[in-house]
Amino acid sequence: MTRNILPLLLLSTLGLSSVAQTSSRAPYSAAGKKVRVYATAANTALRLTPGPELAMQAAGQPLETQVCVFVDPTHTFQTMLGIGGALTDAAAETFAKLPKPQQQELLQAYYSPTGGIGYTLARTSIHSSDFSSGSYTYVDDKDTELNTFSVKHDEQFRIPFIKQAMAAAGGKLTLYVSPWSPPGWMKDSGTMLKGGKLLPQYRQAWANYYVKFIKTYEQLGMPIWGLSVQNEPMATQKWESCIFTGEEERDFIKSYLGPTLEKSGLGTKKLIAWDHNRDLLYQRASAVLDDPAAAKYVWGIGYHWYETWTGSAMQFENVRRVHETYPAKNLLFTEGCLEKFELNKVDRWDLGEKYGTSMIGDFKAGTVGWTDWNVLLDETGGPNHVGNFCYAPVIADTKAGKLLYTNAYYYIGHFSKFIRPGAKRIISSSNRDALQTTAFRNADGTVAVVVMNQTDQPLDFQLWVAGQAAKTTAAPHSIQTMLL
Repeated sequence: MTRNILPLLLLSTLGLSSVAQTSSRAPYSAAGKKVRVYATAANTALRLTPGPELAMQAAGQPLETQVCVFVDPTHTFQTMLGIGGALTDAAAETFAKLPKPQQQELLQAYYSPTGGIGYTLARTSIHSSDFSSGSYTYVDDKDTELNTFSVKHDEQFRIPFIKQAMAAAGGKLTLYVSPWSPPGWMKDSGTMLKGGKLLPQYRQAWANYYVKFIKTYEQLGMPIWGLSVQNEPMATQKWESCIFTGEEERDFIKSYLGPTLEKSGLGTKKLIAWDHNRDLLYQRASAVLDDPAAAKYVWGIGYHWYETWTGSAMQFENVRRVHETYPAKNLLFTEGCLEKFELNKVDRWDLGEKYGTSMIGDFKAGTVGWTDWNVLLDETGGPNHVGNFCYAPVIADTKAGKLLYTNAYYYIGHFSKFIRPGAKRIISSSNRDALQTTAFRNADGTVAVVVMNQTDQPLDFQLWVAGQAAKTTAAPHSIQTMLL
């Protein structure tokens, strides 16, 4: 099974700054710099493992025959919001089944910036999702005034889990919330499952429901940073789901949800449209953002990775088109996981490589934050009330009371541990397609360069920065973070 390795690496935690989408210049010198390298590689024991330091040395014009990763810290772009995962009912229920030492291990593994990978971003659902043990809402049927609203269901598992995660992260998590479906009685289908649409007469009641949820969670000590309008609004799923066309989402935002948030004193919460796949990303962004009356309420566009794709063709151009067209708005990766869980395949290496490919491509396209799906699932890939079992970066063997760390945990960690909130993306460009790369400059001045090799061969290359270079090697099927 997967090795249980929790590297203890030291990196200061930086404050969260406002997200910026513009390019700017910032002076930088690499002369005399030492480069710390952390690596994860297939068929080795390397898991976020520190290696020998590299020395930057003066270098002239590189030859075309030399493999190089060129980094330019003087050009900065979007500001990092954070990286993290979803605190679902399934994750919370699984967490509760673990012995106390393993619970603490998991919290440190995810949320400690020194002993873990330093998650700072989190997502949770407004009532049930497929990754709950059953469907539920917070109100009684036909209660349009929401007088019966109660989150008592969440008080057993989810709320304690969120609070422990917040504490492990130093007392603060950037937490946003998403609904999978309105209550069934608000929909034309009469059920939370299998799609259907919000009935016009319940639009205001549904908008009020978001407000009730946010205020209730905040009263219980969990600040809410933002919310999305609807999880996967173009998917009719066998689990909780609800359909909104672009025009319907636009009109719900501008006529109901946006004004209701403002009137309730929640106008500063970050509202996220779409929250579905990259394939229709531009169409949905334009449908909502081309209307100024809707766009004024929208902080940004969220998206997932479940679109049709082959190999590494994950439709990053659609993300880039939205960024180019609407530079004043933000892009946030809100969900991704590998489906069709098999316990005997938790060691599959392509699991982490998909994460690495997505994170590099998304950040280079202008994305400001990245949220994995369930932070923890059990040995079945659940619990899930409709059998939609999936992988998570960490799997709990609840029968043995053990945690299994997949390589996805380490691949994500190569970003989340070293690229902190407030960091600005900088230029990182490879002259060989075999090396994928992105880089950020943290608020403390450190530069983090991520380089991934998905090939079967080792690749010698030079890290080239402002006329200084260091020679190193990317092992086969590896990812490394280089800190200057």
